[in-house]
Amino acid sequence: MPFFIQHLGFILLGGVFVWAGLEHFLRFRAITGQLGEHGFPAPVPLLAAGSALEVTAGLCLVLGFYRPYAAVALIIFTIAASALALNFWRYSGPQRQGLRSTFIINIAVVGGLLLAITL
Repeated sequence: MPFFIQHLGFILLGGVFVWAGLEHFLRFRAITGQLGEHGFPAPVPLLAAGSALEVTAGLCLVLGFYRPYAAVALIIFTIAASALALNFWRYSGPQRQGLRSTFIINIAVVGGLLLAITL
C-alpha cells in the first residue's frame, strides 16, 4: 500500500478519536449530565479518562508512536464505551435506531483498528 494512502488512513482513523476526545472535554459538563441521566456509572471520572485516552491514543495512531498499542487501547475503549453508552437494546423506535446505527459504526471502527495493529 502506498505510504501516502496508509498515512492518510491513520490520520482519518486517529483523527476521529482526537476530535471526539477534545469535543468531550469542551462539552464535559453537558455530556456527564447526559450520561448520568442514562444511568452511566461514574460519568465524571470515566468521561475524563476515556477522553484523555481518545486524544492520546488517537495522536499515537496519527503520529506512528506505539501504534499497535494505541490501536488495542482504542479497541478496548470503543467496545466498552459502546456497550455502556449505546445500549440500543433497551430502547425502541427512532432512539433505538439511532443508537443501533452508531453501535454498528463503532463495530466498523474496531475493524479499522484491528487493521491498524498489523500495519
